[in-house]
Amino acid sequence: MTTPAVMGVDSSTQSCKVEIRDLASGNILGSGAAPHPPAFPPCSEQHPRDWVAALVAAAGQAMAACAERPDIRAISVAAQCHGLVLLDAQGEVLRAAKLWNDTTGAPNLARLVERIGARRWVMRIGTLPTAAFTIAKLAWVAEHEPGLLDRVDTMLLPHDYLTFWLTGEKVTDRSEASGTGYFDAVEGQWIPSYLEVAAGSRDWAAKLPTVLGPTDAAGRVLPARAALLGIGDDVVVGAGGGDQHAAYLGLGLTDGDQYFSIGTSGVVATSSRGPVFDTTGAVDGVADMTGGYLPLMSTLNAARVVDRAAVLLGTDLAGISELALAAGPTQGPVLVPFLDGERTPDRPDARGAVADLTSGSTREELARAFVEGPLLSLMSGRDSLLACGVEMTGAATAVGGGARSPATLQLLADLLDDEVTVPDVDEATARGACIQAAAVASHADRAGLVDLAKRWQPDARTRVEPRSHGRDLPALRARWASLAASPLLDGGGR
Repeated sequence: MTTPAVMGVDSSTQSCKVEIRDLASGNILGSGAAPHPPAFPPCSEQHPRDWVAALVAAAGQAMAACAERPDIRAISVAAQCHGLVLLDAQGEVLRAAKLWNDTTGAPNLARLVERIGARRWVMRIGTLPTAAFTIAKLAWVAEHEPGLLDRVDTMLLPHDYLTFWLTGEKVTDRSEASGTGYFDAVEGQWIPSYLEVAAGSRDWAAKLPTVLGPTDAAGRVLPARAALLGIGDDVVVGAGGGDQHAAYLGLGLTDGDQYFSIGTSGVVATSSRGPVFDTTGAVDGVADMTGGYLPLMSTLNAARVVDRAAVLLGTDLAGISELALAAGPTQGPVLVPFLDGERTPDRPDARGAVADLTSGSTREELARAFVEGPLLSLMSGRDSLLACGVEMTGAATAVGGGARSPATLQLLADLLDDEVTVPDVDEATARGACIQAAAVASHADRAGLVDLAKRWQPDARTRVEPRSHGRDLPALRARWASLAASPLLDGGGR
C-alpha cells in the first residue's frame, strides 16, 4: 500500500524546491531542488517557463528520493511575491516576468503615489507600495511596452502562474494579492481603479484571478501535468501563497512571535488577527495564509551582503563568520547595506556605505560590519512594527540561508538581547506549502489549518543566547540610523 502524501513547492528567486510529506504525520518522505536563471536588479526578470522546468525537475527528484512511491493527494505552491506575469487569451506568457527585486518601475511608482496619495493608499490596502509591488511593474510596462497591454488577457503572480500551469485555473490567495498594490485584504476586493491610474482604462477586473480562502481548492492537476510530475491523476491543488507567508505557517508560529528571514531579501514579521496600517510606509500590512494578517518589513539586501564581503575580504562564508565573531568589544566600522538600492526604506537608487573606518580598523571589525549591517536594517524594521502597536513579545526565530552563519545568529541575539532559535527545518516555505496542501486534502477549515501547523511544528535545531559583549549597541543602532538616513547614499555610481 502506498503512503498518502502531499507535495509542497517553494518557487523562489534562486530555485524551485519541492518537499513530499506524509499526509498523516508530516514526516518528510523526499525532497528535490532545481535552479532558476540568475536575476539581479535593476532589471530583474525570469521567464515562467523556467519556473515550470525547475518544478518538473525538482518534483522528479523528490519523487525519486522517496523510499516507496507516495500517493500524492494534494499540492500547494508558494513562491516569490510581487512578480508580474502577463498572459494572452490562449494562456500563453507574453513576456518574461518582472520580479520583486526589479527596480525599473521606481519612477512609475513615485508618480502613482503622487496621484493616488500615500495616506489614502495605505489606509485602503494596509501598505504603501514600493517598486517591488506588482502595480509598479504594470505601470512600467504601460509606459515602455504599451502595445503589449492590448494583448493581455490575464495578470498573475508567480505562484498563481504555477497553479494555473497545474490546473488551468486563474486563482490566487489573500497573502499574494495583498502584495500587489491593488487589493483590499480587509474587504477581500480587488481595486481596478488603481490599475486604471497605473495603466489606463481597461476592463481590469476581468483580467484578475479569483482570490481563494486559506483552505479552498484551486482545482485538480491536469492529466498532462500529472504525467510530467510523475503523480496520479486525481490530485487537488491548494490556493498557495507567498513565500514568507508560507514559511511563517510552516514554522507553526503564532501572533506575537518574532520571525527573521535572512535570504536574498531580509524580512522581519509577526502575525496578528487585525489589520495594520502604517502611513510611514515602513510596514507592509499584508494578509497571511490563515485568514489573518502578517505585518512585515522587507529589505532588498540581506545574505548577498555577506557574499560580497567574502569576495572583498578574500575568504568564504565560513571565514567571514569566524572573522566577525573574532572582532573585539569595539564599535568598529558601520555598514549601511543598500548595495543594490533598497526596498525599505524605499530608495531604489541608494548604494551601500561603510563609515567610521580608521587606521586601526581590523579585518575582523570589517567582517562584522558586513554581517551586522543587514541585521541593523531588520532591527529598524522591528522598531517600525512596534511603533504600529504590533505585539512582538514571542520567541525570536531565524530562518533562511543567512541563518546558517554562526556570526549572524550571535549578532542578532546580541542586538535583540534575547535568545534566537533556528528551527530544525531546511525549507520552511516548502513545509508551509505542504501544511496547506494537507489541510486541503483533509477538507480542514481555517482553524484546522492552524491546528495542523502547530502539530507539525518543528523542533529547535540551534539556540543562541546573547553574549556579554561590552559594546554599546544602542549607540551603534543610533549611528547606523543616522547614516542610513543620509541623502548622500542616493545616486552613487557602481
